[in-house]
Amino acid sequence: MEELSWLVLGLSYIGLGLGSLPRLRMNRATIALVGSALLIGLGALSLPQAWGAIDPTTIVFLLSMMVVNASLSYGGAFQVALVGLIRASRSPFGLLIMLVLGSGLLSAFLLNDTLALVFTPLTLQVTTVLGLNPIPYLLALAAATNLGSVATLSGNPQNILIGSFSGIGYLEFASSMTPIAIVGLLLEVGLLWLYYPQVRSLKPFAEVPWIPLRLYPPLLRKSVVITGGLFVAFVAGIPLAESALVAAALLLITRRLKPERFLGQVDWNLLVMFSGLFILTRATRELVAASPWGTSLWPLAEGLVGSPVSLLGSVAVLSNVISNVPAVLLLQSLIPRQDSTAWLLLAAGSTLAGNLTLFGAVANLITVEAAAKKGYILTFGEHLRFGLPLTVLTLGFTWLWLR
Repeated sequence: MEELSWLVLGLSYIGLGLGSLPRLRMNRATIALVGSALLIGLGALSLPQAWGAIDPTTIVFLLSMMVVNASLSYGGAFQVALVGLIRASRSPFGLLIMLVLGSGLLSAFLLNDTLALVFTPLTLQVTTVLGLNPIPYLLALAAATNLGSVATLSGNPQNILIGSFSGIGYLEFASSMTPIAIVGLLLEVGLLWLYYPQVRSLKPFAEVPWIPLRLYPPLLRKSVVITGGLFVAFVAGIPLAESALVAAALLLITRRLKPERFLGQVDWNLLVMFSGLFILTRATRELVAASPWGTSLWPLAEGLVGSPVSLLGSVAVLSNVISNVPAVLLLQSLIPRQDSTAWLLLAAGSTLAGNLTLFGAVANLITVEAAAKKGYILTFGEHLRFGLPLTVLTLGFTWLWLR
């Protein structure tokens, strides 16, 4: 049974890294769920142990922020923000700056994948009307949503996890990580300016395109007010999950939209994957503890987080092999709760590594697929040419800033 359990565990992590399993229609969510079920069936851990492994704070916070994002999206807040940025830009380079800073700022407070989903089609529409090559602007959007999200605990799923495990306050986290986000966004602009001469132009647009907005003013006002109150609660030190849950509950009290519209925007795949990953991580610890070579393996594992360089390197590699959330869950058990610096390094490394390859972050895949539908191909090599130096430089700055 132990050998079978290790086999299931190994196949699960391979599937999580690939995003699927050959000849099977399975995504990361179903792989995590099936792997967890098989491990329970094989006796690697009991059902109560598996249920206890799921961190409710993380799941509640993530679910609640998805509802908040859905309300803002239906109200038209994201459209208003992007159209405002476009109208404020007067040239190709101005558009790049506005897109990077605007999407980076918004992704610091709201889940970054949602912004990528909403902003990508609008960015394609604008660049097409203006006759611009959309590739550098899509690269800018994807990287900025990753870089901006590093700044706060509510920026991305892995930061939500780390906030739950570490107990670091919202303001403490933001004060340490915001400089990393700002430097990363500036480096991103510099690299795109270097690689794509066409974005350097300061020549004013002949005409800024008119983009129709689909707004629901009452819902928009309500969403903005409640979201503003939510971030006031975050800053005031009120527990994150509880604050987000109350905000989501208030947004769900409405006469204008059916509940299915809100709940349909919740990424249930991500929530299922998170739950399965919690169980897989607990099973990994149980199997290591029960193995005769477990005691010799533990010091080796602790070496992965023994120094800032090794921790950043380990999480960056793991994030690109098995994805950032599983990487955080595997490494978090090796970090003492009181070691704030290690938690910050884990958060930064798992997020910044998403810019390395085309498959490093969901935002990258969203922009690539959207561009392909319009006939623009962003290759793995072209993304790597931009993503590799950006990742190395931002990780290097993180090491200097947080060590």
